[in-house]
Amino acid sequence: MKKLIVITGASSGIGAAIAKSFADLGHPTLLLARRLEPMLELNLPNSLAESVDVTDLAAVETAIRKAEATYGPTDLLVNCAGVMLLGHAATQSFAEWQTMLDVNIKGVLTGTHVVLGDMVARQGGTIINISSIAGRKTFDQHGVYCGSKFAVHAITEAMRKEVSASNVRLITIAPGVVETPLLSHTTDTEIVSDYEAWKETIEAGLEPQTVADCVTFAYNQPQSVCIREIVLAKTKQAD
Repeated sequence: MKKLIVITGASSGIGAAIAKSFADLGHPTLLLARRLEPMLELNLPNSLAESVDVTDLAAVETAIRKAEATYGPTDLLVNCAGVMLLGHAATQSFAEWQTMLDVNIKGVLTGTHVVLGDMVARQGGTIINISSIAGRKTFDQHGVYCGSKFAVHAITEAMRKEVSASNVRLITIAPGVVETPLLSHTTDTEIVSDYEAWKETIEAGLEPQTVADCVTFAYNQPQSVCIREIVLAKTKQAD
């Protein structure tokens, strides 16, 4: 059996596409997200699904250790869980800012904290963080979301450098707009309407499978090769 892959945010969108891709490649998988039913509906072979809040370190660790007891050490952690709550800086609620910072940053750190030490000890392993093009440049009504994704870029690169001598890889995947339910979390209907109208000008966003293909490509390089970052977007997306 191939090595264990752990994916957060696996109930929909990019996370679900990644989970299916690795299952098709014969890997056992652990799927983590708050919504259990959509993960079970994927019906993947050699797979466990756990309903967890990715900001809860104890819950994440319990789920990962359970999977490792069955399938062996985590060879790849894909941190894909995230929320995008767009809003105007002067009027957006503090609670929405806090949610983005908690999920988009702390949600990356919990799983990383669980597996990174083990990877360093055995001199191998990979962590792939799904960030965003909004982690490289700023956009209107994206202020705190951009900040959270800039943090993901910085954390990933700093950790990559620190553990590189231990043959452990950290990789950032930074897509532009993708066809996922992410925008549905935004409560400002005018922002949502404008965003959807803009997407029509670029003939929709990337398909989640396109991002999943980048993840499998980066992971399947020899362990001695670290593709540090992949940035991708629809050709017509200028920004």
